[in-house]
Amino acid sequence: MTALTAEVAEPAPPPPPDGPASPRGGVELTLLAGAVLISVLGHLYVGLATTGRVPGTAGRYAAGLAGTALLAHLAVRFRAPYADPLVLPIAVLLNGLGLVLIQRLDLTTPAHLAAGDQLRWSALGVALFVLVVVLLRDHRVLQRYAYLSVAAALALMLVPVFFPAVNGAHIWIRFAGLSFQPGEFAKILLAVFFAAYLAANRTALALTGRRLFWKLRLLPGRVLGPILAIWLLSVGVLVLERDLGTSLLFFGLFVVMLFTATGRIGWIAIGLLLAAVGAYAVGTLEPHVHSRVGDWTNPFASIDRGEGPGQLAQSLFAFGAGGLLGSGLGHGQSFLIGFAAKSDFILATAGEELGLAGLTAILLLYGLLVDRGFRAGLSLRDPFGRLLATGVASTVALQVFVIAGGVTGLIPLTGMAMPFLAQGGSSVVTNWIMVALLVRLGDSARRPRPAGAEGAA
Repeated sequence: MTALTAEVAEPAPPPPPDGPASPRGGVELTLLAGAVLISVLGHLYVGLATTGRVPGTAGRYAAGLAGTALLAHLAVRFRAPYADPLVLPIAVLLNGLGLVLIQRLDLTTPAHLAAGDQLRWSALGVALFVLVVVLLRDHRVLQRYAYLSVAAALALMLVPVFFPAVNGAHIWIRFAGLSFQPGEFAKILLAVFFAAYLAANRTALALTGRRLFWKLRLLPGRVLGPILAIWLLSVGVLVLERDLGTSLLFFGLFVVMLFTATGRIGWIAIGLLLAAVGAYAVGTLEPHVHSRVGDWTNPFASIDRGEGPGQLAQSLFAFGAGGLLGSGLGHGQSFLIGFAAKSDFILATAGEELGLAGLTAILLLYGLLVDRGFRAGLSLRDPFGRLLATGVASTVALQVFVIAGGVTGLIPLTGMAMPFLAQGGSSVVTNWIMVALLVRLGDSARRPRPAGAEGAA
């Protein structure tokens, strides 16, 4: 355990980029009010556009969303007053927009309603957000549980292998009518472990080893071993569970954090090479992944065969139909995508009904959330905190890239859920926990240091 908590003296980081630290609860509350208002107006608009009347659930929806947002704000106000005032409002707005889009799709699939369940899962996510903000007073406590975190993450990833596949992938646990996706929670645990391991070994990763060429070094086995193990683990998850998205996310997360810890661009090159080799091998040998690659290279093949458009083709048609300003909420046809319209392909509904302008606004919200995570990482003074903030923010960025890239045809489909927007209880709960970590890390980054702390450091 001591190896993971060892500290190496290094220069003091630059001052926080946000300027003088001061609580900004009023700013956060104002932004929260705007986020709730936009979401409620979207809910009302969907009802008026599709049925011509105000939805009967409008009052409950507005009260539920406003109540949970206020609860989260109070937790931040009293337990993390120096937190970034943008993080919580962005999460509330994205979650609210997701509920609006799912409600809109429910109107065309009355036999498979999901908005009510998503609202309940969102409430659970906010409750866990409050618990993390209230109980986790110092993020450095998590560093003590590095090995426990990785053990729990491995267990969570392996358990679905023993359950039946759902839509070709072993990523779900179904029991007593409930479904659970353990890999969503494993990504938080792995981020904690990566941050702890790299914080303790960043000097060895950056400086030790035999030089090969340019700036690349052959590392000692004790340092190189865990890196190769993570690569093999990501490929193993892909093979056993047929889950391309999770394996790319886990490996990409580690490579980004490794680069952050060492500052050596060579690790990015090595990571891309190993990822390409693993993806090519499994994409060639594994039939389920191979079929997704085939759909990606020729999304209109099923049309040419007279079988009609597949999911990816329907998604591309939806984006094309949206144009610049979209067809308007409730006026699109993205429900034709099928069972994945509320999960994997919910971004297609946003693209069709909100247009390029609305889709760009949503992606900018994600970009702003990631930016605030990186800002917290730059401002934190301890290596573990900097790496954890970078890891959590990078997880959101990688998810958005992998999912948006898949539904737009940039990369093969992965089957992951868009953070906050897509239907999925495990996903929305996990995302709220990550937002809680960003709030706690942002508060630690901006909180004034006690008198004499600078000299002691």
